[in-house]
Amino acid sequence: MTSFLFVCTGNICRSPLAELAMRREASLRGMTLDIDSAATGRWNLGEAPDPRARVVASRQGLDASLLRARLVTKEDFDRFDHIIAMDRSHLAILKQMRPHHSKARLSLMLDHIPTRTGQDVIDPYYGPDEGFIKTWEDVEGACAALARTVLGPRP
Repeated sequence: MTSFLFVCTGNICRSPLAELAMRREASLRGMTLDIDSAATGRWNLGEAPDPRARVVASRQGLDASLLRARLVTKEDFDRFDHIIAMDRSHLAILKQMRPHHSKARLSLMLDHIPTRTGQDVIDPYYGPDEGFIKTWEDVEGACAALARTVLGPRP
């Protein structure tokens, strides 16, 4: 079974939306996979996703209300096959945390879209509500591409 962990700063904006997007990709393929999200920082631990992220998810027919922010741990490097960072700062932190024996493949979210390689998913937290729509579009597209590569085409 393939597993995915999506990582951002506080685990209340980008990574929960990516988690939901990948859950939908798995569901469309009839798969139940281990998919989660986590934070590199401690600011929002235990909190639900940002209300603006919940609204964007709801518009997609997805429920973010039960998700809670958590910190990425060293154990995650054994649990997950793919650990996907929302931006280059998260990827650098993950590379530093990664145990030598880790099986996890680290990547940058938008690297899964060939025309977006090396780009960050912009953090919408301090911007207008529309930023969450752009974040959703970015993570949805990247998750669709990642799913096609790792899980195969949709039936």
